Amino acid sequence: MVIASQQVNAMTYIRKNVWELGNTWAEPILWYARGVKQMKARAANDPSSWRFWGAIHGFDQTLWQQLGYWKSGDPTPTQSDAKNYWTQCQHGSWYFLPWHRGYLLAFESTVRATIAKLPGAPKDWALPYWNYFKPKQERLPPAFASADWPDGNGDNPLYVSQRYGPKSDGKVYVPLTQISLKALGDAEFAGGIHGGSTGFGGVTTGFSHAGRHHGDLETQPHDWVHGLVGGSDPKSEMPGLMSDPDTAALDPIFWLHHANIDRLWDVWSASSETHLDPTAANWLKGPKAVGQRPFVMPKAGGGSWTYTPADMTDSSKLGYRYDDASAPAELPTARDRLESLGATPTAAEALSRKVLMPGAKNVELLGANREQVRVVGTDIRTSVALDPAVQRKVADSLRSVTTAAPRAPDRVFLNLENVRGANDSTAFHVYIDPPAGDPAQHPDHLAGSIALFGVRKATLADGAHAWDGLTFVLDITHVIDRLHLAGALDSGKLSVVLVPVRPVPESARVSIGRISVYREGT
Repeated sequence: MVIASQQVNAMTYIRKNVWELGNTWAEPILWYARGVKQMKARAANDPSSWRFWGAIHGFDQTLWQQLGYWKSGDPTPTQSDAKNYWTQCQHGSWYFLPWHRGYLLAFESTVRATIAKLPGAPKDWALPYWNYFKPKQERLPPAFASADWPDGNGDNPLYVSQRYGPKSDGKVYVPLTQISLKALGDAEFAGGIHGGSTGFGGVTTGFSHAGRHHGDLETQPHDWVHGLVGGSDPKSEMPGLMSDPDTAALDPIFWLHHANIDRLWDVWSASSETHLDPTAANWLKGPKAVGQRPFVMPKAGGGSWTYTPADMTDSSKLGYRYDDASAPAELPTARDRLESLGATPTAAEALSRKVLMPGAKNVELLGANREQVRVVGTDIRTSVALDPAVQRKVADSLRSVTTAAPRAPDRVFLNLENVRGANDSTAFHVYIDPPAGDPAQHPDHLAGSIALFGVRKATLADGAHAWDGLTFVLDITHVIDRLHLAGALDSGKLSVVLVPVRPVPESARVSIGRISVYREGT
């Protein structure tokens, strides 16, 4: 097992783009399928079995039974194994990225050990990743979409029937116009829970199996891809495997999706010298340092491996790398924003350095709506009344970039607070002040897109955050900038329109406790 300090004179495994392996059943995918088949044949209480690894991410016996992944009489793990390993995933937390990196490493090692026992197995097998941001690569990789495979008919272990896609019609893809890499522009890894940025990697927490506030990368593209791929059964309204944290890791595509999310952490880290992981002891040492549950994975061949976020910070020391960790060239920069607001190129260059420097920010409520919003049907509308004094602060900061003494302009964030629901597959687009007609015809008013990955657990009365629901934070600075430049920011309110990807049924019981807007400035 090549992880952390265990790497001694070991090879570096290369994780490659699944769409660029040469053909549908290239060797890395074929061997992955063979390994998955072996793991699926093992009992659920076996630490090397497919279901055991799925339950490490999350486990709900009732939901597993409903979806056909648990039967009465299935052997349960020992009390010690269940306590140490199961229901461990970190969401809504600054541990989201390091926990999942260790999870991937340990899973990859288990698959590699499994296929090593088969004739002709390669010694350099590594988990591929699915880069759905590349044109013509947004479709589900074909090896996962067919029930058949070269080694046999009708028993492809990479295929699962509980994938319904964005429109719940069985066509699984990730629309390029609906995913975003905006998180790569975040200056800081960790954010806050008071209305402003939640950071690239998430908010400060302890052990957080189902946290309320998702970080920027977790919200988009992580959650969004989960919701689009999984979808829900149009007949039963049951979620697809990928739509719910308690079943997501049972889908073989989960691991390729998370390899891409892990890759984006490397991309963010390498794209700027100011993109730094947290240095606080309670991040580096993980929750165990404050008396909470540690991060523990089964080791291939027996035993366990305990790790911390500090062990995960440098992927080059973990025995693997990605074939492409370059930053996309088309991402907007802080300088682009400043110039669009009227700053001269010289002023924009100087001020952008200040904008990108980490540091304490002031967060202030700009406005909020007055009632709970029920998300039902296809078009949900509300309005947010803005505080005149705070609105002037925002406008003054935006105008200041053209003055002789420019300062960093405010950023503005839309918060959807206390979001509750019974179905994690719910997903919708959020628009700010769109003109009359179809909001989709006005993409410059799109605030962002949200998938309610984890909302069911956050709504349950016996959850870790009972009845709290989830809070989603969208950076709407780009929309506010356009409204400011168009002289349309003085109405005293913002209209908010939610457009679901699929009509939301009453049975989903989705509601938003409050929609608020915050300014974040220096």
